[in-house]
Amino acid sequence: MKNLFSLFVLGSYMVCFAQTKPLHSFDPSNAREGERVEYCHQHKKMEALMQNPAYLQQRVIDSLDELHCASKPITKGTVYKIPVVFHVLHNNGPENISDEQILDALSLLNRDFRLLNQDANNVQPEFQGMPADVEVEFLLATKAPNGQCFKGITRTVNAISNDGSDGGDQVDAIVAGNDVYNGAWPGNRYLNVFICGDIGGAAGYTTKPSGWSATQMTNGIWILHDYVGSIGTSSVSSSRTLTHEVGHWLNLDHTWGPNNNPGNASSCSTDDNVQDTPNCIGVQACIFASNTCNSDNAYWGFDIKDNVENYMDYSYCSKMFTTGQKTRMRTALQSNNTGRANVISQANLTLVGAGATPYLCKADFSSNLTTVCVGDPVQFSDESYNLVNSWSWSFPGGTPSSASSQNPLVTYNTPGLYSVTLDASDGGTNDSEVKNNYIRVLLAPTTIPFYEGFENYNTLNNLMNWEIYNPDGNNAFDIDNTTSFNGTKCAKLQNFGQAAGSLDELISTPIDLSGLTANQTVTLSFRYAYRKKLAADNEALKVFITGDCGDTWVQRKTITGNQLSNQAVATSWKPSSQADWVTVHMTNVTSTYFQQNFRAKWRFEGNGGNNFYLDDINLYNGAPSNDVVLGTESLEESVSEVVLFPNPVSSELNVEYSSKTAEKMVVVLIDANGKQVQSHQIHANAGKNVIMMDTQSLAAGTYSAVIYGSKGKVTRTFIK
Repeated sequence: MKNLFSLFVLGSYMVCFAQTKPLHSFDPSNAREGERVEYCHQHKKMEALMQNPAYLQQRVIDSLDELHCASKPITKGTVYKIPVVFHVLHNNGPENISDEQILDALSLLNRDFRLLNQDANNVQPEFQGMPADVEVEFLLATKAPNGQCFKGITRTVNAISNDGSDGGDQVDAIVAGNDVYNGAWPGNRYLNVFICGDIGGAAGYTTKPSGWSATQMTNGIWILHDYVGSIGTSSVSSSRTLTHEVGHWLNLDHTWGPNNNPGNASSCSTDDNVQDTPNCIGVQACIFASNTCNSDNAYWGFDIKDNVENYMDYSYCSKMFTTGQKTRMRTALQSNNTGRANVISQANLTLVGAGATPYLCKADFSSNLTTVCVGDPVQFSDESYNLVNSWSWSFPGGTPSSASSQNPLVTYNTPGLYSVTLDASDGGTNDSEVKNNYIRVLLAPTTIPFYEGFENYNTLNNLMNWEIYNPDGNNAFDIDNTTSFNGTKCAKLQNFGQAAGSLDELISTPIDLSGLTANQTVTLSFRYAYRKKLAADNEALKVFITGDCGDTWVQRKTITGNQLSNQAVATSWKPSSQADWVTVHMTNVTSTYFQQNFRAKWRFEGNGGNNFYLDDINLYNGAPSNDVVLGTESLEESVSEVVLFPNPVSSELNVEYSSKTAEKMVVVLIDANGKQVQSHQIHANAGKNVIMMDTQSLAAGTYSAVIYGSKGKVTRTFIK
């Protein structure tokens, strides 16, 4: 469009390429026909900003600064570099995208701004030769505001990732809870990109340059995880959203002007402040024949089509910036008032570690699994940064026990908790990362009937037969020894007082169902006790099952809201009688899951309500029973003459017993707090068996030795 500059720089939010979110109101005038998708919310954001007197005053100052920058010569061939930090705000869902997806997005951003995209050669004939190399590159920052080295990515676990009603609140959560530096990341030092699960019904939004927010961390870009890059949760069709949003961050309007409503005929009289973008009203599809305005014919000297392939349109076939847009963006990067000039200054690039020679500042690693069944492989991945050329791994209890490759595959064949160590080097600098009790190898599968009443534990922490998942780091499932349906103990989640949006899981040991035939029936029964805190509470219990030890889970039961309980208690509650308990029978454990490593998990999704209790978990062959179903024979009947000696013990404990049959068994030592300190899998022979266990490292105190077999377990105590 014609005018190069306007008097006022609209420092408004530009919200683009939105996706449907059920919690947000929907404006059909801002969406394509037949879709519940809004592209932009700029008009809503603008209305809010225009109510702020300080913002209105700043608009005048910004306008004068822009005019000043426009008068300065722009050095052609100078490549401006922008340091970027990607802040992943997630709640352990799909929005916690991989580093690879983020690096892919950065690569695509550089491709588009440096005109390295091959599709730029295929623009419509009217625009051949016009696609511009903006000469702007994007680099990961490698130093946090406190000087700490990092890899350009932060991660924050918070349920607000999926509540985009206030982007400022999401930024506050990142400031307070990210894994690198808990403080503000100034907007005049970094281009902050906030990756979330929801951003108010849009796919991306940002602010145009403004002195009003120059140093604030909110002077950044919000974007949905599935619009980041072209891999992972995103796709090629969504991959240019970040290019579009950076265009706004560098002072570009949409091609039809400063609003978020394409297709309005009045846009022919509005302006995007760029000379060589034809006047248009904007499109919502790749319509190459679009020619919506005649008001630009005099400038071009002929009737020019719309530049629907421009990154600042909504066509979904965008592939270019024009020279005029390049000039406007590079002008914006010279503005001191808005902080953009400081972002690209050499002093700032050095300060934030952008473009510096990479070196090893942190050894780190991850794995595809941290809880496995006996014999399952674990894939480890080096995540050290920012340069590594040699690795030395240590895997106690694993096969192999050491490795020098970058991403080794390790198998664990013995139940237990195992630490992992990585020593990394860049050839001059070395660093080590140790993750204690990182890999949990579960006990060998037990058989049905399976029963758990939690009577034998004082805690659920670090057990080999029960796994706790507590991603929020708040209260987790544990043992309550003051109430139960039967006996004196049960599993409890202290949900009263927890923030809304919490998630907790309790996951069972492997159970061998491989001996069942397809025509047999299996029932999974359990009892729970629960009350709401407020009548309006809507919390959920979900039960999942797996046949492959937990590689894949399938949801088989959901109980929510009033179905879970229609009673409310304002204070912290616990059951006081059997009448407070509900018995649930699940008969949908189908033959697909009749596998050796069957497991079940109970997930509680809290919403600020009351406590939850779980007891009498029972998996058995046959129809539902309100009574606990046990085997026809207890382990005490198949294992006899159990003796521990010497007792008290000093350095070596002998566990002796007689077994009626040969079978796999596990002997576990448990301390007085219920923590498993040793676990040994054995192949018991028919007749007398003796297991010698090293107790030299145990602290003085009382311990239990538990023998697990196919019929149940036997417990004996000893003293160190």
